[in-house]
Amino acid sequence: MDVLGRGKVVATREDMLTYEYDGSADTASPDAVVLPETTADVAAVARFCHEHGVPIVPRGAGTGLSGGAIPVEGGVVMSFARMARILEIDVPNLRAVVQPGVVNLHLSTAVAPHGLYFVPDPSSQKACTLGGNVAENSGGPHTLAYGVTTNHVTGLEIVLSDGTIARLGGKAVEDEGYDLVGTFVGSEGTLGMVTEITVKLTPLAEDRRTVLAAFTTMDQASETVSAIIASGVVPAAIEMMDNLSTQAVEESVHAGYPLDAGGILLVEVEGVRDGLEDARERIEAICRANGASSLRLAATALEREKLWAGRKGAFAAMGRLAPDYYVQDGVIPRTRLPEILRRVNEAAASRGLRIANVFHAGDGNLHPLIVFDLRKEPDALRRAQEAGLEILAACVEAGGSITGEHGVGMEKNCFMPLQFRPDDLAAMRRVKDAFDPAGLANPGKVFPTPSRCREFSLGAVR
Repeated sequence: MDVLGRGKVVATREDMLTYEYDGSADTASPDAVVLPETTADVAAVARFCHEHGVPIVPRGAGTGLSGGAIPVEGGVVMSFARMARILEIDVPNLRAVVQPGVVNLHLSTAVAPHGLYFVPDPSSQKACTLGGNVAENSGGPHTLAYGVTTNHVTGLEIVLSDGTIARLGGKAVEDEGYDLVGTFVGSEGTLGMVTEITVKLTPLAEDRRTVLAAFTTMDQASETVSAIIASGVVPAAIEMMDNLSTQAVEESVHAGYPLDAGGILLVEVEGVRDGLEDARERIEAICRANGASSLRLAATALEREKLWAGRKGAFAAMGRLAPDYYVQDGVIPRTRLPEILRRVNEAAASRGLRIANVFHAGDGNLHPLIVFDLRKEPDALRRAQEAGLEILAACVEAGGSITGEHGVGMEKNCFMPLQFRPDDLAAMRRVKDAFDPAGLANPGKVFPTPSRCREFSLGAVR
């Protein structure tokens, strides 16, 4: 408390309960929680922790889905809730400078009067923060055409685990030398803490068209995704949901999704008004050619908002199916969607579990949600985790990845050898050591840890 003062430190057991978990299944207790208000506060705490060998775990809104904000080795949780100011809106240069605690949606709302917005739009954008987006390299439905967080960050102010303050990049896009900004984005707090972010702002589209297509089977919907991209049309978003997801969403949000469809696609094109109708017609023709049973164009802005509210509320809607769920985040080539979705469903069914599929189909980023009730089946989480491992192994085998936007964290660090050789992991470790030689920045994340990973057997799923 002497470092920051009593008002910026949480130290009682009851007050720290909130900081034991995020949106994943794991929990762990911090030794203390600090609420810095300035970069100087962050640096002071970091110097104290460095002197005493105490781990530091940065935390945004706690919406993460891989355990990135869990203090698995104890230490100090650094909550950025009070560093939530938009420092500058630079309209001529299409830039904004923000603190890490700024909520994603709040930035777009603030710059909307200037005809601008911040592109990355995770489903949790009403709550998640820009610092968390940087840590996880977050995506969202509209990153199909525009890219993920790293494509929209040009500069960072960071504090290393020894308290050193440094700047990487700035307002200009740097094309020469090492891409240190790109290295830091997606590093999940394992290289240090972000205290200031310079982001690109994008002009709002002149107009958009949003189409809901229903299919009898998920195979038909999956094949339609590849056909749309192969046609040369690149929508801003292509989202897919199966029947179980659709039923849960309709009960929760009443978005107007057809309840009898085996799979639905939500496809959006945007840009200059001229040409949008042609793009919409081409998309609808491809949907029909691949067996769409119905097509619906959002006729008003309100109807479009309802369709998107359904998709973005899908995770929360899982409570309509069961009180607990476990979600994965694998990535596969689009052309492998039908095959891998069958393997996803088989992984859950073989363990007596139900699974709801809702995901970013356009870039092959799967989000299988395995639902269960721990009150009735105490071992259901273990079975769900086994199914999750099998799903990720199938993704890697298909030429994909174990994560698209949720991060590795402590949930998937034991699975890194599925995708990376020992030499690859050693190279990553050298990068971490360069930024964090003391190993105090969010330890127990990304890299396999012997204390946790010896219980996992990857050989059985290869």
